[in-house]
Amino acid sequence: MSDMEMFSDVIDNLPVLARENPDSVKERITGLFFDFLELSHIYDSAIEVVKTYLNILDSEFKVKFQRNPIHSIESRLKSPQSIIGKLQKKELPITPESARKNLLDIAGIRVTCCYISDIYSLVDMLCRRDDFTIIKKKDYIKKPKPSGYRSYHLIINVPVWLSSKKEYAPVEIQIRTIAMDFWASLEHQLKYKPSASITPEISEELRECAEKIAETDIQMQKIFNEINDLD
Repeated sequence: MSDMEMFSDVIDNLPVLARENPDSVKERITGLFFDFLELSHIYDSAIEVVKTYLNILDSEFKVKFQRNPIHSIESRLKSPQSIIGKLQKKELPITPESARKNLLDIAGIRVTCCYISDIYSLVDMLCRRDDFTIIKKKDYIKKPKPSGYRSYHLIINVPVWLSSKKEYAPVEIQIRTIAMDFWASLEHQLKYKPSASITPEISEELRECAEKIAETDIQMQKIFNEINDLD
C-alpha cells in the first residue's frame, strides 16, 4: 500500500468527511496529503540540521581531545498518519498549521554520550547557538522521574533554509549516557510488553536498577576525571 493510500484510509475515517461529496473529499485528501508531505520535509530537514551540528561537535572533540563524546545519534519523524491520529486524540483541527502549533514531538533525536559531563557540554553548546531558540528544557538527570528515568530533554526551534524561504521547526532532543539509554530501552520494552502488568513491586525493582546504573555512571565519570588529571 502506498503512502497516499494509507493516508487516505486515515482521512476517510474522519466524521466530517462522511457528509461531503466524494469528489470533493478526494480533492481535499489529495491537498492534505501534499500539505503534510511538505510539513514532513521541513521537520525532517530540521532533524538533519541538528544531526549535522552534533556530528561537527563530535569531530571537533576528536581533533581537540582525541576522543568522541557522542556514542550514537538516532532520529525519528512522526508519519502524517501518526500526526493526524494525535490531532484527532486531542480533538484539534486536522491541518499542518494545527500540527505545527500544537505538537512539539513531530521530530525527535536521541543522543547517547559516554559520560555525564558530555551531556552537559552538548546541552551548553546547543543552547549557545544563536540561531537555535530554546522552547523547553528539562533535566531528568538531576531530578529523575519517579520511575528512575534519567535523561536531559531539550526542545529547540531550528531554522531550515529552503529554496525560497526560511522555515522553523521544533526538534525534541533527548541526551543521555549509554547506561541511562540501556535502562530506558529495557524499561520501555517491559512497560509496553503485550499483556504486561507492571506491579508496584516491579516498579520498585526498576527504580532500584536505575539507581544502581546511576551510581555506575557517577563512578565512571570519577574514573574518567582522575585519568584526565593524570594527563
